[in-house]
This record gives sequence, C-alpha cells and structure tokens, in this order.
Amino acid sequence: MELELRRDTVNCYELALDATVCQEETREAIVPDACPDILRILEAEGQAYLTNKQVRDGAVSVTGQARACVFYLPEAGEEVRRMEVDLPFTCQADAPALTGQGSALAFPRVRWCEARLLNPRKILVRLELAVEVQAWQPSQLELCSGAAEDGENGVRQLLTEHGADVVIAVQEKPFTFSEDIDLGFSDGEVLTLRGEPRCAESKLIGSKLIFKGALELEALVRDGGELKTVRQSLAFSQIMEVAGVGEDSRCQVRAALSELRLEDLEGGSIGTVTAELLAQAVVREHRPVTILRDLYSTSCRTETRMETYRLHRVMEQGERAVPVRELMETTTPVRAVPCCWAQVGEVARGTEGEQTVLTAQVRFTALYLDDAGQLQGVEKSLSVQSRCESAAGTCQCWCAQPRELYVIPAAGGLEVRFTLDFHSFITADDQVQGVCGADLGEERTAGDGGQPSIVLRMSAPGEGLWDIAKAYGTTEEEISQANELEDGQLPAGRMLLIPRVR
Repeated sequence: MELELRRDTVNCYELALDATVCQEETREAIVPDACPDILRILEAEGQAYLTNKQVRDGAVSVTGQARACVFYLPEAGEEVRRMEVDLPFTCQADAPALTGQGSALAFPRVRWCEARLLNPRKILVRLELAVEVQAWQPSQLELCSGAAEDGENGVRQLLTEHGADVVIAVQEKPFTFSEDIDLGFSDGEVLTLRGEPRCAESKLIGSKLIFKGALELEALVRDGGELKTVRQSLAFSQIMEVAGVGEDSRCQVRAALSELRLEDLEGGSIGTVTAELLAQAVVREHRPVTILRDLYSTSCRTETRMETYRLHRVMEQGERAVPVRELMETTTPVRAVPCCWAQVGEVARGTEGEQTVLTAQVRFTALYLDDAGQLQGVEKSLSVQSRCESAAGTCQCWCAQPRELYVIPAAGGLEVRFTLDFHSFITADDQVQGVCGADLGEERTAGDGGQPSIVLRMSAPGEGLWDIAKAYGTTEEEISQANELEDGQLPAGRMLLIPRVR
C-alpha cells in the first residue's frame, strides 16, 4: 500500500543562462556634405543602447544600437571635430533549458571602439560589444514535508528544517526622466555625451519595490576653443510593482540605457537631458522548508524511495572597489589632457584556492595635447582583478564604469587613476536527501518466528537512535526509556536493550 505523503510546492525561478556575448560590428560611413574632409582620426568612443530582448525556446535574442563618436582633425583648420555613426546590433545566447515563459535581463556595453580613414570622405567604424545576458525559467520546488497519516500504522518520521533562498520575481520597468543641466561653458558646444545608470538602493514595502540611483553623465565640450570634460550626476527614484513578496527579501536592481538626448541647448550652456532607461530586478526570498528525511513503520515493513533536493543558499553579496593606477606611454611629452574615458568589457570568473577571482577588461582612451600643442590620442587595455573569499557556489558578477578618471602628465606619458566597482552575488546549492515515496508492506510479525521481544546489542560508530529504532521496528522513545538515556543521547561503547514496541 502506498503511503500518502504531504507535499509542499514553492513557485520560483531557476537560472537558465548567465553569460556575456561578445560580438563585433562594423560600418562604413560618409562624412556629411556640410563637414570638411578628414585629415586625421584621433580616437573613437561608443555607447550601447538596449532596444529590445526576446525570449523563446532555447535562446535569448537582444537588439539595440551602438552609437560611435569619432573625433578627427579636418584638413582645413586644426579644431577637433566629431562625427556620430549608429550601428544597430542583434545578438543571441543559447539556453537549452529556457522556454518562451522565461524572463531575460540584458545589459549591453561597448568593449572597444575604433575608426579608420578610408579616404578623406569615408571612414570605417569597428566596435566590439559585450552584452551581459541572464535568463530565468519559471520553476517549482516540490518537497515532501511528511506523511499525511501521521501516527497511523505506527508511522515514524524524521523531519528536518532547512532554509532556501529562492528567486520569486524577475521583473522590469521602463521609465523616462528629464532634468535641466548647466554644462558650464560661455562660448562653445557639446561634442559628445555619455551616460552610466547606477542603482544604489532598493527596498520592498508591501508589493512596491522602491529603488534609487543616479545617471552619471560625462560630456566633452568645447569652451572658447579649448576642450574640457564636464561630469554631473542626475538622481532618480522609481517604484516597481512586485506581487507576493516579503519586505525582508533581497533585491538586485540594475538599469540599462535605452536612449540619451541633450535638447534645448540653443547656443547656451543650459540644456535638458532626457534619458530612457529599463530597470531590471531579481527578487530573492528566504523560505523555511521542512523535508521528510526518513520514514518507517513499527507495525509494517516499509520501502522508501529517496530523492536529492537542491536548495539554493546565498553565501555572499557585496561590492568591492578596486583602485587602479597605471602609466600610459605616449610617443611625445604631454602638456595637458582635456578628455579621457574608460570602457569596461566582460568580467571573467575563475578560482584560485579558496577564492573566486573576477577579472574585468578595461579599455582606457585619452585625448591629450603634446608639447607642440597638437592634439593626439592614446589608448591602452587593462585587466583589473577582484577577489571574493568563497570559491564554492555560483557567482553572478558585473562591473560598473569608473565614476571618475584622474589623468595627469607623467614622465613617459600619462598617469591614470580610477576606481572600478565589482559587484558579486554568490549562491551555493545544498544537496539534501529526502523521502519522495513510501510503501507499507506486510506486518512485521509475519514470518518473524520466535524473534525475542528484547534485543541486547552495542551501537556501531556513527549510528544514532533513529537508525537503531528503524532497524528493529521500535521507537527512539522506547529505547531511551529502556536504557534510561537522557535527552536521547546515545552513549558510546555501551550495551543497549532494544525493546519491541508495546
């Protein structure tokens, strides 16, 4: 006879994909008719914008647009000019366990960007994208939490309490905000505008997820014939509806930029910045769960079927700021540095001993004036590492763009200083064996012959009261009472009386 068991179901999400897709995009572009011929290209930078993401069986596709800004010197005159080139992109990541009911998060960024002069009126732009993609598949954690007919047929249960950190919501919210800014120049123009969204704080109040952050802006402007970089931070605060969660849940919120515009400048330094962003959130909740670890009957022979349950547990969540100091060599002495930027690519994960090692690829670029007053460009790729104390488990990680770069002329080139923020979220799987099915057979007295009502034996090393009681079809209470054991403690090296159930 099959024994009826109680089963608990937890609705959750399982991670089906966590990868960074790198791909190259190229495009030829013609210099606009109103612009002069190009004499020399200095450098190029790029920013990626997320347009859409689509989940289907076995894959995630992400579409967007990369905008390259090419800085060059024209043949007529020495004043630096810029040219924007848009490169639409589509990338795909395979996830065999994913279905159309899954959810995806995507965060595209430009890993590096460069431009080559084909002729004075045509350029070739090349850039490489690093698109972080996560996919979450709806799932159910089904656990056996005990026998439905507790106490009948002499059923004895071994129940253990555990904790599981489960993902209970994967949601997103598009939002737009605008703010007036003063770029602080008296007579000039804006050459380029970059933006990096950061979500710094999140909290659940009821069904509302409140998150706050800032859009870190960086503009290259020409002020009275001189180039300079202007940085501003625009704060935002948003509310996202998340149903069925508790206020002590853990929230991960990140935002991807969909569009960035500077409007209404009209010859002055005050304009309106409009940003379109997509906030993407993963919400985890700690759930206490009861698992039926073992079961038997004192009156019937019992056969159990076992299953291994996988319970996720959050080991570490944090942010580490890694200071970077590097020397960039230049071919000529440096007089001044009007502009510099960094582009962060993929973050690789590895282990060394008991630590998780995160390695981020950073491409640093600067425009500088040499000792003759000529504008030059220089770039360098760096590898920056951060370490987490735990090497076990699954690590989800990402890096934000450096908040601010400090560049000064130095012997042989430029000295670069910045801080790179590593974000990590490490989870581990606890493997717990439990009963998933049980059958009650014939009565224990059948075929036992003249089995004595009391057995005298010594416990084996590592054996517990539960093991002995199960082997002889009795109970832990009967053994404790017969041997006058306190608190169910099994003494080592002592002969025990094993009575049958009365």
